[in-house]
Amino acid sequence: MAHWWLWMYVAAMAGGVVLFARWYADPRNVPRSEYRVAIAVPLWSGGWYLLTALGGGRTEVAGRQVYWAQYVDWMGSASLLLVALTLTGTHALPGRRPGLLGALVGANLAMILSGLAADTTADRSGRYTLYALGVLALVVVYALIWGPLRDHARRQPRAMAAVYQEAALLLSVLWLGYPLLWLAGPSGVGLLDPDPTSLLFAVLSVLSKVGWSVVDLGRLRALSDRGHLTVA
Repeated sequence: MAHWWLWMYVAAMAGGVVLFARWYADPRNVPRSEYRVAIAVPLWSGGWYLLTALGGGRTEVAGRQVYWAQYVDWMGSASLLLVALTLTGTHALPGRRPGLLGALVGANLAMILSGLAADTTADRSGRYTLYALGVLALVVVYALIWGPLRDHARRQPRAMAAVYQEAALLLSVLWLGYPLLWLAGPSGVGLLDPDPTSLLFAVLSVLSKVGWSVVDLGRLRALSDRGHLTVA
């Protein structure tokens, strides 16, 4: 029988889809593209966790159970979250900076693929080497978020720039939890057993995906209600 938190995660993702679909029906001058991205995140993530809850999406490596479906989920959902953050950072500017977005998504994919490769490597030294490469890719993501993307965000009206700042800070803090959990779990130093590690990953993912999108879209909707939302 699948762990209960996998089903709770699927339910949380379904709740996110329902909420964002309701907001999509009443966009309050927030571009519908931002709602479509928000809806796509829990749809994609919930589908892969449903596969895991049904007993798939996993393999055994050197006596450890590796949930490869989580990495496939993260490749899609984390990339979409970066799209959403970029939309917030360039909301009131002409153009969407495809080059910068491509660099963000590319670094994100490198980070996640490094984590998957590390998790499926039996050799400990090789695993930590790949983990270090993934952390380096995360540093690149942070550098892009807090460097060029923040510079673009600051060219927006002050209220919009503040929304980006809050969204970027929240996402950065939440994403820091992933490498720390990986390191503390059975793939790393083993301070946490597999079940608590999986549970904590699920909780962190709910906060990072549905929770973060609620904050990001909610702040944009609030700006619109106060007449501060400016669209290029």
